[in-house]
Amino acid sequence: MNPPNQPALQQRKVRFDFADTPLHWVPNEPEASHIMNGLHLLLPAGEFWFCKVYNKALPLVSEPGLREDVRGFVLQEAQHARAHGSALTPYLIRHGIDPRPFTRKVDWLFDKVLCDYPLGENALTRRLQPWWLRQRVGLIAAVEHFTCVLGDWVVNSRGLDRADPVMLDLLRWHGAEEVEHRCVAHDLHVHLGGSLAMRWLFMLIATPALLYLFSDAMKVMMRQDPTTRYRPGFLRMWHDLGKRGLLPTTASVGRSVLRYFDPRYHPRVEGDLQAALDYLASSPAALRAEAEKATA
Repeated sequence: MNPPNQPALQQRKVRFDFADTPLHWVPNEPEASHIMNGLHLLLPAGEFWFCKVYNKALPLVSEPGLREDVRGFVLQEAQHARAHGSALTPYLIRHGIDPRPFTRKVDWLFDKVLCDYPLGENALTRRLQPWWLRQRVGLIAAVEHFTCVLGDWVVNSRGLDRADPVMLDLLRWHGAEEVEHRCVAHDLHVHLGGSLAMRWLFMLIATPALLYLFSDAMKVMMRQDPTTRYRPGFLRMWHDLGKRGLLPTTASVGRSVLRYFDPRYHPRVEGDLQAALDYLASSPAALRAEAEKATA
């Protein structure tokens, strides 16, 4: 559960206008731009799936504070999905990028493989629903570890300060909220009876899966971008960009994975919560959303 002195999780109904955002929104860095643009292809389907799973888990939560955190988490994740989804048509498609070669795979993953009844609905799979729900919550906890680590990096990194301000605000607002709700996924899995061994297993699954998805999304975009040429070696490319401060270093990401395997691990040790809250208090999109809410 989030610390008692932390404000309740709230949905900030942000909007972003990408009309003037270039495809290579990190100046002169197409690889860095395309790797982070992969979020727009992956997150809408993924985070709406998070919401579906958590809405199924919510009736099983008996602790009032955690129940409120889960509700706040769902609202925030739904807004993340909408914000990144808004970049698909007015931004990527305007720049000539067709996301469907990638999004078809993602839709299949969440709609078929990770759905309620991936093996079909029958008496056995209905009996297994509580177990399958707990496994999916455990997988989300592993993924949320990465979103917190990446979110903390993007809030505090100075390497992107010259990037397009609209896209940078989207990523920093999102990253700050990932730090803000960093404990919820872990605490929900524990509350539902999820084991330490299963969280370790899901981290072993999530790590290569996310590497593949980011690599594939980047490949889809770079092959459609007439100004770039796709070259193999995703991890080498990430390593080079990390050394220049344009992505988190591969060493820091690797250390974050190792931390997850400490039996005493809890996500409250991840990220700079105060820096995240400070950014949310100054984000242009969040301030506009607050002003619109006050005048509604």
